[in-house]
Amino acid sequence: MRLAFTGHPLDRADHVRADPARLAALAVPEARVLKLDGLIPQFDSDRLTWTTLAEAGEDAELVFLGLLDGEACFGAVPEGGDPDPAYSRRETFAALSRLNLDDLALYGGARSLLDWHARHRFCAQCGQPTQPAKGGWQRDCPACKAQHFPRTDPVTIMLVEHDDRLLLGRNSRFPPGRYSALAGFIEPGETIEEAVAREVLEEAGVRVRDVSYVMNQPWPFPSQLMIACHSHADDDTLTIDETELADARWFTRAEVAEAMEKGEDSPTFIPPPPVAVAWHLLTWWLEKKA
Repeated sequence: MRLAFTGHPLDRADHVRADPARLAALAVPEARVLKLDGLIPQFDSDRLTWTTLAEAGEDAELVFLGLLDGEACFGAVPEGGDPDPAYSRRETFAALSRLNLDDLALYGGARSLLDWHARHRFCAQCGQPTQPAKGGWQRDCPACKAQHFPRTDPVTIMLVEHDDRLLLGRNSRFPPGRYSALAGFIEPGETIEEAVAREVLEEAGVRVRDVSYVMNQPWPFPSQLMIACHSHADDDTLTIDETELADARWFTRAEVAEAMEKGEDSPTFIPPPPVAVAWHLLTWWLEKKA
């Protein structure tokens, strides 16, 4: 099954980004501009809606998203970024559940890029205002000549298995009853495997081995690459770091299967939503030994 936010339908057209003359020629009044309310997608049925460059206004700070069927697509940078965690954005998630997969991937890429621009209007080196460059895939500082580029933060999200059970946890900000795979940012100087082992030990007090890669997913809240892994534990004793997790526990295969089947109505635990890679990771684990 195709993961949400994957399969980006746009031609990113780096050859156009790097050519100011070609980019200017595409910026005609009727060019398409993604319609957003801040960073919340606007849609009709299951499709994103668009406005035009003329309607966006002369003062709009535009980013070239790419080419769709040869037609240039742009996005307008909002006044501010989004500081809230993904699961608090109810309006956004309501829209995500209704968009088709191509538009979901297009929105995810645009959201990450536009949010980055909204957060990086000033130079991290000297503090002076920056300007979009290369069609919006870069910001330059006129004062100190520093160049800044959109960032993607790598995150490990992992299943821990012991005696055919899975270790799942919940953050205090999760909806009541929801449990998911443990996750954490990869720190400088770490491999994926080292990050998995460190995060599980820090959050749940469990040592893991045999870490293996399963799948990955772009996650535009604000701009992460979720690297999904599987690992094994030899000891199921838990020591929960309550600054990281509200709870963590082991779930049997039958309990995981019931939760995935019943979803929000599960009496055991509520699984992550299908838009998240954690849902696909749990599905993979159930099918792996079916």
